[in-house]
Amino acid sequence: MLRATYLIETPLDPAAVAEVLAGEQSSGTFVRVAGESDALRERSRARVERIEELAPLAAPSLSSQWLEQQGIGGPWRRARVTVAFPTANIADNLPTLAATVAGNLYDLGESTGVRLEKLSLPADYRARFERPRHGVAGTRSASGVAEGPLVGTIIKPNVGLSAEQTGELVGQLCEAGIDFIKDDEVCANPAHAPIADRIRAVMRHVRRWRDKSGKHVVVAFNITDEHEAMLRHAELIQSEGGHCAMASLNWCGFSSVQALRRRSGLIIHGHRNGFGMFSRHPALGMGFQPYQLMWRLAGVDHMHVHGLQGKFSQADAEVIEGAHDCLTPLADPADLADRVMPAFSSGQWAGTVPATVGVVPSGDLLFMAGGGILAHPGGPAAGVQSIRQAWAAVRAGETLEAAARHAGELRDALHFFGRKKHG
Repeated sequence: MLRATYLIETPLDPAAVAEVLAGEQSSGTFVRVAGESDALRERSRARVERIEELAPLAAPSLSSQWLEQQGIGGPWRRARVTVAFPTANIADNLPTLAATVAGNLYDLGESTGVRLEKLSLPADYRARFERPRHGVAGTRSASGVAEGPLVGTIIKPNVGLSAEQTGELVGQLCEAGIDFIKDDEVCANPAHAPIADRIRAVMRHVRRWRDKSGKHVVVAFNITDEHEAMLRHAELIQSEGGHCAMASLNWCGFSSVQALRRRSGLIIHGHRNGFGMFSRHPALGMGFQPYQLMWRLAGVDHMHVHGLQGKFSQADAEVIEGAHDCLTPLADPADLADRVMPAFSSGQWAGTVPATVGVVPSGDLLFMAGGGILAHPGGPAAGVQSIRQAWAAVRAGETLEAAARHAGELRDALHFFGRKKHG
């Protein structure tokens, strides 16, 4: 059995609504159908295992025409319920798993709110699905960064850079000492920098830097596209000596990402853009724990968690919890290979390093700074160095202000970005 924990809201008895949810998502409908014996129902029905009633609300979070037509009003009761689903109903079909735990249950007329908060899987069931091919250890191996965070940045080809100009920028970033570079999520195959041309141009500079320095900078090319096109792009990355492909998970879908995992040896950088539509309303959608669990079953190696003290709406507590979810094995706590590397991004710079160190002291993370590197007043190399100086200071128990006295790049970052952030 796999277990899903939901927050449900309803003016009815939460226990009765939990039973409706369990039936709807397994063996039931609103009437008994032909061939539905008690024995079959017992075998395939999901079971409500736990109900914890919470404080009610004075007003509903969402509307329900079904309730309104019957004149049913509040108070609106809330409960946290755990439902066990038979894995035999699902087998090793990831899209069906998602449809089971996060499908029509959101549309139940009896509810004015449903949110999937947690998923847990037995180890034997987890073993049926894809695993991260690289994860933390493989990403470190590909980049040559044995300890501490991988310092990364984002290039924005949609400002109009051609493929050749993008390659030149990547070359500059390599020389600046970067570990990891990724495409922006809204730039995949634009007319001014087609993906095939961009891959070739970028990899020429990456190989040149590798031959000169011995370091291979990992580039996550955004190959988000129609299914077969994604696989072609992945093959080109591999033929050019690249290590990583990025996919906008929500728009590619489970099946395409699974196929990419099975057909490619690349690191898969999972970008979660669009996750806010699943998560921002507290009574609807799902939290990051079940979201990242399902994508990890597709075999991704990296997952975005946003950034601490960043530019988006997500609270730092959610970012922290998300990073810990990524670094937690899905079923067997001892299976450290079954972890993915969290990517911290959005408004990151040297000044956000201390908070990040506190969340992941091991440094098993991607620290993605776009403006925090490219907009540093001393240039990209100084931006990279300011982040490394901040990390070294925190690990040494030194404040950033104290370290800035002998670290000029960090001093300039604190002055420039700190002034920008605080006005």
